[in-house]
Amino acid sequence: MNKLLKTVTNVSLGLVAVLAIASCNQNANTGATNTTNDSTASVANANEGEKIVYINADTLSEKYEYYKDVRTKLEAKVKKAQGDLQSKGQAFQREVAEYQQKAATMSASDRQATEERLARKQDELGRLDQNASASIAQDESTEFNNVYNTISEYLKKHAEEKGYELVLTYSVSNPTVLYAEKKKDITTEVVAALNKEYQDKKAKEKK
Repeated sequence: MNKLLKTVTNVSLGLVAVLAIASCNQNANTGATNTTNDSTASVANANEGEKIVYINADTLSEKYEYYKDVRTKLEAKVKKAQGDLQSKGQAFQREVAEYQQKAATMSASDRQATEERLARKQDELGRLDQNASASIAQDESTEFNNVYNTISEYLKKHAEEKGYELVLTYSVSNPTVLYAEKKKDITTEVVAALNKEYQDKKAKEKK
């Protein structure tokens, strides 16, 4: 299950990589900034006239509902795959223990046949681990690409509307921006608009 354990770590780091790409896009918005939240409006007003702004990736990962749903879904897939592999692994270990107890009383031909069967099962477990990891990695790539596309499309429209020339990203774990004035932080308005857009999309899908 080593490959799956690596996949669990990757799932938790996805948004920083997503934003590292998305934040490089200039020219951005969705009319989704039509929020009635007063604090969001005041932050937006504070950003008026700014040409270079930034988004806090840590805050976005905590508050962007689409990203959180994607991460939860991927982690559930990893947990299920780990559970299935663990169950099969434990069954295999029981077979090995049983063979070890009986080996002394078995004929040479029976021992050879049993060892060959157990070796095949061990190889099969390895393939199952690899296949599960590859499948989840593919799902992860697809899901985070979708998150990236959503953020990127929003930023393209939003930056164009606001006149931003550059949108940067900040994260404690990946501090490409070492310092920025608070007035350049557009995270609140971006999160609010993205969440509204996501909720509207989910509402339409339920109809």
